[in-house]
This record gives sequence, structure tokens and C-alpha cells, in this order.
Amino acid sequence: MPINQQQKKHFQAIGHHLKPIVIIAKNGLSEGVISELERALNDHELIKIKLAVATPEDRKQLTEEITQAVACEIVQNVGKTALIYKKATKPNRKLSNILRYQDTL
Repeated sequence: MPINQQQKKHFQAIGHHLKPIVIIAKNGLSEGVISELERALNDHELIKIKLAVATPEDRKQLTEEITQAVACEIVQNVGKTALIYKKATKPNRKLSNILRYQDTL
């Protein structure tokens, strides 16, 4: 189910304070990177990744590959940083960035 505009703004507010968990360089998506993305999304639901590739076209192509490989949604893409979201099957209150943020409200 795609996220709506209100959720997207909420996730952007949460993601503003996050640090990149995964850095993807010129070698692109390998099996190790994909498994780490899946693990991080399963734990945190909302993560920030750094795309250390040169051109904006390469970054756009890489984000499209990520969404297909991991079945996630791009919340925000600014410069060399992307914020991605995937709903966890069993979110953990201590690890999920979304649930932790809601607990502080």
C-alpha cells in the first residue's frame, strides 16, 4: 500500500534527524547490500541511505533499483541521501524509528 502525502511529511520529519545506515558506492547493489537493506528496514522501518555515486542520473537509477530489489518506497530523495520506508511485519518498539518517534509524543 503506497504511503499518502500526510504520511510522507510525517516520515520526512522523523527522517530529518536520522543518520545514514547504509552507504552505496560505485559498485552498486550487491547481495550483501540488499540483505543489509532488508535487515535494516525490517528493524527500523524508516532508514536513511547515502548514495555515493557521481551523477544525479546514476542516483535516480540506483534508487529505482533499490525500490525494486527491496520492495520499499522512497519517501524523500535529496542530493546524495535517500529516505526509504518499508512496513515491518512485526515492528519492534525499541528499534522502529516510527514507533520510537510516536512514543516521544
